[in-house]
Amino acid sequence: MDPRTVLFYVFAAVTVFSALRVITARNPVHSALFLVLTFCTAACIWLLLKAEFLAITLVLVYVGAVMVLFLFVVMMLDINLDQVRQGFWRNLPVALFVGVVIVIELAMVLMTSFRVRQTDVPPLPADYSNTKALGRLIYTEYVYAFEIAAVLLLVAIVAAIALTLRRRKDTRYNDPSAAVRTRRDDRVRLVRMPAQPRDRSQP
Repeated sequence: MDPRTVLFYVFAAVTVFSALRVITARNPVHSALFLVLTFCTAACIWLLLKAEFLAITLVLVYVGAVMVLFLFVVMMLDINLDQVRQGFWRNLPVALFVGVVIVIELAMVLMTSFRVRQTDVPPLPADYSNTKALGRLIYTEYVYAFEIAAVLLLVAIVAAIALTLRRRKDTRYNDPSAAVRTRRDDRVRLVRMPAQPRDRSQP
């Protein structure tokens, strides 16, 4: 077994373990951190498959931007863990059904790809760039799907910001626009009082 195969199995085992911890961890912050680990190990697997652009995109976009946003949202929202856990057993059958369907679909795709022999794949030229080919496909044949995905991501970001900007009664809130409009006379009042003679009998 060559070192590349050993690395693939190591990264695959870490990916499967971290993905299971995402859905089994009790703390939502821990789940988000395990999801970061899943993305990083998946990027390592893509590097082994010589898909450098996809690996870098996964790290920059998901780990560097989306997961940071998830962590901020999870840590800023008041999540009642006891209330979240109440619906675990009620939603378990649907979750198991969806998980089994996903596993079957992935197995079918992997078995089909493994059956393709190396001789059936046409050889690539020496100056072939998978990044250039991927960019050409994204911005020509899949441009509408790419734009729809960008709009959905923008909506998710706006929704996350709207959830974190809600006002709470137990915290103080400062309105920047009201602070800018404030004048000196609204904050400070000068009072003129007549001078009182000093009582010399007191020390």
